[in-house]
Amino acid sequence: MILFNSLTFLFRFFPVFLAIYYLTPARFREVVLFFGSIVFYAMGAGSMAIMLTVLTVANYVLGQMVFYEDKGGLKPKNKQSFIAAIVLDAGALVLFKALSGITGRIVLPLGFSFYLFKMISYQADLFRGEITRRPEIMDTVVYFTMFPQVTQGPISRWNSIGFEKRDRTVTVKAFNDGLFFFVLGLGMKVLLADPLSILWNEIEKIGFESISTPLAWMGAIGYSLRLYMDFWGYSLMSAGIGMMLGYHFVVNFLHPYWACGIGDFYRRWHATLGSWFRDYVYIPLGGNRKGNLRTILNLAIVWLLTGLWHGITPNYLIWSGVLFVLIVWEKFVVDGLISAFPIIGHLHVWLFIPLTWVIFAIPDLQDLRSYFMRLFPFFGNGINVNSGDFMKQLTTYWPLLLISLLLCTPHWYRAIVKNRRRLPVLLALVLVFWICVYRIVISASNPFMYFSF
Repeated sequence: MILFNSLTFLFRFFPVFLAIYYLTPARFREVVLFFGSIVFYAMGAGSMAIMLTVLTVANYVLGQMVFYEDKGGLKPKNKQSFIAAIVLDAGALVLFKALSGITGRIVLPLGFSFYLFKMISYQADLFRGEITRRPEIMDTVVYFTMFPQVTQGPISRWNSIGFEKRDRTVTVKAFNDGLFFFVLGLGMKVLLADPLSILWNEIEKIGFESISTPLAWMGAIGYSLRLYMDFWGYSLMSAGIGMMLGYHFVVNFLHPYWACGIGDFYRRWHATLGSWFRDYVYIPLGGNRKGNLRTILNLAIVWLLTGLWHGITPNYLIWSGVLFVLIVWEKFVVDGLISAFPIIGHLHVWLFIPLTWVIFAIPDLQDLRSYFMRLFPFFGNGINVNSGDFMKQLTTYWPLLLISLLLCTPHWYRAIVKNRRRLPVLLALVLVFWICVYRIVISASNPFMYFSF
């Protein structure tokens, strides 16, 4: 598997690819990007690159059948082709998810869910007339396969990333900005997410039934921050690479821990996935336009699908079910209270989100029960625990927790981005890059957590 945070990518694949990409005349760069993406995917998924290629070609052909172009522009032509494309893409996803559940191991091709979701959105946007220019074959195959997004998203839309723009050029400013976001994301992954993963591993080694209550809460917060730094770091790296290739920056995280409520949190967290479910599932079902009961049903369907998308083990369904209940509670019971006192919405995020991530993280229900008994020991009898375990771990991990918490606030992040061209920030980014390289050399590169989806 080739990772953005690996020496192979940083010093072999990406520099060679960029050199070829920039030396190639602009009109042929999409060809370079397509073949480079297939090589990148094959290095991580082997023969599964053939499946990606087949699905890509099939979706291009079916998409061409959905629309035709006349003097009035693009108009619907073949609903059957649209249905066939959706059945193909959704069926492939369901098949491999089911096989993963039956076999008890991950058999999904690398990044399978992400590029299939892009294919489904492409077909839907074609059918609804939101793509106003007939897609050419090279544009389409690059959109489906481009390596910055093919393994872990974001789930960009055809119009949002700039495929409607024919004269893509890479400016010095865009390259510098892209490099800035790439290194910033690399630092989040290597210097924050990976070390914080060790905290969770230490708690697992101790045993969930044996940790103290303070350490259980520290573990919940640490896992939440680890997941955030991991996925946000990847998203920034992906967006940065895209900018270096001449595409638009894709926003995937909007400071979710600054959200005012659980619903607001998931509009900000993995925003491209949330907007995908909103635009292609929730709104077509009727959204909130058909009364409260129908709205609740539509939300239940969306969150059921969200849980199943992550996996079919019980913890994912419990996780999505709890979030559904919390969102309904906020939307229909305490919405006015949160509007009047926003601090209540913030407290919802800071209290409930770490607890839901614990459910997300622990697949075994007995282990999950043990962990919650340590979080809330007054609900059950726990064995005697080491009261000093919290301070032992806090002494090691407090700097990582503090820096990650500061990055959760929009103020610190925006200050860094705003001053990204100032010399002190540039020098700090150079230092961050080489520290990351050193950490990668002395330790194995950890895969990003969302690769398995």
